[in-house]
Amino acid sequence: MATHTEHELLDDIKLEYPKKYKVYLLNDDYTSMDFVVNILMSIFHKSYEEAEAIMLEVHKKDKGLCGVYPHEIAETKVMQVTRRAKESGFPLKATMEEE
Repeated sequence: MATHTEHELLDDIKLEYPKKYKVYLLNDDYTSMDFVVNILMSIFHKSYEEAEAIMLEVHKKDKGLCGVYPHEIAETKVMQVTRRAKESGFPLKATMEEE
């Protein structure tokens, strides 16, 4: 059985979950649709069908949601997209926004 002091401590402890961040790909006029699908499958681990749907969302709505992650993972995915796009000669950009 918990003592009075233990109850006070339990009441004072608030669990805070880490903030989550949405990672988006942004549309441009130069990056190929195949490259975007490949990025979504390789970096964001989407199935071909999911990747194609997100790619079409990027194309039609100027941005598409790739996933929601803790800050460090979201930041890493944005950097991976940027690096892979640059290496392949595409201007594809990824951004992250707090959920």
